[in-house]
Parts: sequence; C-alpha cells; structure tokens
Amino acid sequence: MSSLLLADLLVVVHFLFVVFVVGGGLLALRWPKVAWLHVPAALWGAWIEFTGAICPLTPLEQQLRARAGQTAYEGDFVAHYILPLLYPLGLTRPTQMVLGGLVVALNLAVYAVVWGRWRAQLVRGET
Repeated sequence: MSSLLLADLLVVVHFLFVVFVVGGGLLALRWPKVAWLHVPAALWGAWIEFTGAICPLTPLEQQLRARAGQTAYEGDFVAHYILPLLYPLGLTRPTQMVLGGLVVALNLAVYAVVWGRWRAQLVRGET
C-alpha cells in the first residue's frame, strides 16, 4: 500500500475518532457498554485540546505524506482539517480551550442521562 494511500486512510480514521470523541456519548444512550470505549477516548480528546498537545496520529500522517513526496503541513490535525470548516481563521489557544470545554460539557450532559437511566434500571431490578 502506498504511503499516500496510508496517509489518506489515517486521515479518515483520525476524523472518525474525532467524531467519536465529540459525539460517541450519544451512542452510549442506546448501547451503554460503548461508554467503556468512549470515556477514555473523550478524555484523550479533551486532554489534547486543553494541553495543546499534538495527537500521535498527526506526525505519523505527516511522515507518510513526506515519504510519498508531498509537503507535510504544520500544526495539528484539528487545525489543518477540522478548523478550516468551523473557524477559517485558524486555531488559537482560546479556541482549543473552548473546543475542549465543549467536548467535556457535551459528554457530561450525555453521561448524566446515561447514569440516570442506569440507576433507574437498578432501582427496577433490571440489568
């Protein structure tokens, strides 16, 4: 498989992971066991945003693109692929903090509902 194809595939996987981080808690409303995968993913995504760190998938994609003869972009995945869709002016630390806060707030709200449903099932004697 070519380096360029691997880089493109990695972008798709990375994007799907970001979508799962943001909205995966909604899957837990239907399938509560998804929370075991989603909570660590959401914590990772929030940590990346709050600390300004770069996800390890980004340098890997950049290496694959360089190996294929393309110029690697600077910055992180969110700044390169996601923010141009949402915030055309680019990624700033305050924007990263807002994005991290939105991930946390959305998921806390969803998991409050999941927790409430789980507690109600316990009270009714369901498992």
